[in-house]
Amino acid sequence: MKRTASATVRSLWPNATALVLALGFAFPVYWMFSTAFKPTRDIITEDPVWFPFHGTAEHFATAVNAPDFWALARNSVVVTVLAVGLSLVIALCGAFALTRMRFRGRRGILLTFMIAQMAPWEVMVISIYMIVRDADLLNSLLPLTCFYLLMVLPFTLLTLRGYVAAVPKELEESAMVDGCSRRQAFGKVVFPLLAPGLMATSLFGFITAWNEFPLVLVLNKEPAMGTLPLWLSRFQSHFGDDWGATMAAASIFAVPILVLFLFLQRKAAGGLTSGAVKG
Repeated sequence: MKRTASATVRSLWPNATALVLALGFAFPVYWMFSTAFKPTRDIITEDPVWFPFHGTAEHFATAVNAPDFWALARNSVVVTVLAVGLSLVIALCGAFALTRMRFRGRRGILLTFMIAQMAPWEVMVISIYMIVRDADLLNSLLPLTCFYLLMVLPFTLLTLRGYVAAVPKELEESAMVDGCSRRQAFGKVVFPLLAPGLMATSLFGFITAWNEFPLVLVLNKEPAMGTLPLWLSRFQSHFGDDWGATMAAASIFAVPILVLFLFLQRKAAGGLTSGAVKG
């Protein structure tokens, strides 16, 4: 009985700490969404209104009717989906080669990807701008897609490499003994087992490309050729001190990430853990 009580007391502090941290992280998100639904009088009042009992959707209507919203939303979806999709295909092929094959320069390639993962992209914005300017590709989605691909590729490859290494090589060999080619063994045996890793890396890549701001700010200055982070940063210039519309715009911007995370959270957690400790 004493041991049970002692174990309960020992688990109380970690659970309480986790709860406090969770509330601390969740409160800004709650405040953003609640402010988006509050009438203007409840936003500018000196007494904070913790829950919008008389909610309104007028701020969301103001946000979606802002100049270039739909064009920038389309640009964000196109650039993000292309960058993440291409990174998954390239990284999956590279991870399979680095895990299953032995060749000269293999360690050097891994080291290069690790260094690329650690390098801060912000310090290279000026160099990237000069390259894109000289290629006459400013205000285009093509350079954004390419550089977003390069941003998410190192992490994607390193994570998938760990996950491919966790799949026993004997499964492929058994399939090949039964008559499958290497490509068929990979597609029918290995690939289905990589779903958690693919989900984890796609989630990270989506968040990275969807939220990227400095690069699009420098490369795409035309209002209709930017992405949603750029539109969100200019929101105050459209509405002045309209905090309700600003919070509605931020909520719209955050919804795709929240939905994707809730949909993939279990598989993503397993994929990140396996990719971190295997290989």
